[in-house]
Amino acid sequence: MGGAPASLTRGLEACAYGLGFDAFGVAALGEPATRPHFDAWLEAGRHGTMAYLDGAGAELRRDARQPHPGATHAVVVAASYGGREPSGPVARYARGDDYHVVLRERVRELHRWLERELGHPIDARPYVDSGPILERDLAQRAGLGWFGKNTMLITPRAGSFVFLASLFVSLELEPSAPFEADRCGACTRCLDACPTGALPAPRVLDASRCISYLTIELRDGIPEPLRAAMGGLLYGCDICNDVCPYNRKFSKELSEDSPFRPRPFLDGVPSRELALRVLGMGVPEYT
Repeated sequence: MGGAPASLTRGLEACAYGLGFDAFGVAALGEPATRPHFDAWLEAGRHGTMAYLDGAGAELRRDARQPHPGATHAVVVAASYGGREPSGPVARYARGDDYHVVLRERVRELHRWLERELGHPIDARPYVDSGPILERDLAQRAGLGWFGKNTMLITPRAGSFVFLASLFVSLELEPSAPFEADRCGACTRCLDACPTGALPAPRVLDASRCISYLTIELRDGIPEPLRAAMGGLLYGCDICNDVCPYNRKFSKELSEDSPFRPRPFLDGVPSRELALRVLGMGVPEYT
C-alpha cells in the first residue's frame, strides 16, 4: 500500500502531460503558507472593489480543505497559453477559446482516469480560476514554480504565461516537493515597467491600480489619473510578464491546433479599430 500513492501519482502525471498540460504536481490541502500576506493585502484594501475576495470568500481561502469538504489533496496543473505572440490591446490569455471550458474538461479527464485506474468512483472537484482558493500558493506547494516579483507564478517549463487548474480529491496521493527557490534575484524589471504603479514593492500587487483590474473587474469608471498610462490596452495587460527575463527564456510558441490561438476578430487589430468593432456589436455577435 505504501507504494500505491506514488505509482498512482506517476500515472496521473503521465496522463496530465498527455492531455497537454505543461506542469504537474500534487499538494496536500491545508492552511496556505501565504495566508498572513493575503490577510495583510485585504487589510490594506489592495483588492479594490473585488468584495468576493473578502468576508466569506476570504474565510474559505484561508484553508484549502474548506471549499470541497472531504478533499485531502489537490492535483495541480499548468497549461501554457503562449507568450511569444505580439502584445496588443487584449491580453494574450483572452484572445482564444475560453480557458475555463477548455481546461475544466482536461481536468475532468484526469478525474475519469483516476476512476478507471482504481475501479471505483472518486469524490473530486475541478477548479479552473473558479473557486475560493489561493491557486498560486497551491501551485508553489505542488512544486510548479515560484512567485515572481509581479506576484505571478513563474514555471520553469513555460514562464508565467500559464493557466493554473486543479482537481481536489478525497484520495491519498504522494505530495510533490514544494518549489522553494526564489530565482528573481535583484531583478525589478516588472516593477519598473508597470505604467500605473500597481507593483509598489516586490510581490505586492495593488489591484486597484492594475490595468487588468481596471479593464475587467472594475465596474465604475476608470480613475482619470490612471487613464493616460493605460495607453491602448482594452482588456487585461501583459506588460509585467513581457519584460520578465524568464518569460523570454521559457514562454512557448502556440501550436497550430492550440485552442488558445487568437481569434481572427482579435488577431493583430489596433486598439481603436477593435474598440469600434466591439462597440458596434449586437447581442448575437457578442454572445
